[in-house]
Amino acid sequence: MKNKIFFSVVIISFLIIFFVLFKGLQNTNIYTPQVDIKKDIPYFEAKLFDSDIVKNSNEIFQKEKFYLLNIWASWCAPCRDEHPILLELKDQVNLEIIGLNYKDNIINAKKFLKELNSPYRLTLSDENGIISIEWGAYGVPETFLIYNKRIIKRYVGPLNLNSIIEIKKFIE
Repeated sequence: MKNKIFFSVVIISFLIIFFVLFKGLQNTNIYTPQVDIKKDIPYFEAKLFDSDIVKNSNEIFQKEKFYLLNIWASWCAPCRDEHPILLELKDQVNLEIIGLNYKDNIINAKKFLKELNSPYRLTLSDENGIISIEWGAYGVPETFLIYNKRIIKRYVGPLNLNSIIEIKKFIE
């Protein structure tokens, strides 16, 4: 009788452990942060790229205008991949692209923009990453579409051809 009870407890324990592990494997391990859109842009102050001039978000972003804030770095391979897309969007009449250089070596960042051409009307420096954190970014590249000083769309990862179509629809 004791052997049957012991055997039943062992089998039930294994089934419970198997069920817990099986359910754990079904959950995705890819973290995607909460995308807060339709919220006001955070206030920040940043140095202009390769300069000591400081600008704040109220000076940069105006009402009744579309902006694309692109967080990038020269050491970021996906940033290099999305760069032609930003160059294509640069020619949109009612869109201004602002670059936020994230935790980068200034010499490497300059080479990056010189080699690939700059799509940015204005490039800001985020030397310690605090501005990016305030925007809710957790990596590069990350891009925010802004209108009336509000985030209306967030793109985590590199922009692609579908992003171009979507952005163009927003700004028409």
